[in-house]
Amino acid sequence: MPESVTYRIDLSEYDICTAEAMLETKRFLYVGFMAHQAIEKILKAYFANIHKETPPYSHSLSYIAKKAGIYEHFSEEQKYFLDILEPLNIECRYPLHKAELLKILTEEKCREILK
Repeated sequence: MPESVTYRIDLSEYDICTAEAMLETKRFLYVGFMAHQAIEKILKAYFANIHKETPPYSHSLSYIAKKAGIYEHFSEEQKYFLDILEPLNIECRYPLHKAELLKILTEEKCREILK
């Protein structure tokens, strides 16, 4: 496996651990952000491994999955999960509506996302 792929896999695992740490400290905005980051990196690792080229410069999870050629194999539940995570990259990073986001990103919802 190319080093660029293992690098992304390692970063994805690191991001999940970070999301878990954020959950334990009740930093729920960052649970969503780090979960998005972990999925983005693993999708890009898959893309790079299959296509032997640099993944798309995008944060759109569904776009990356489509370019990788795996989106059509996802279940409706998996597609829905990507839809939930999709806005968390920007919204959690630059929370213009922090109160509204925190209504959505409850501890229960964050545990569900990480599961």
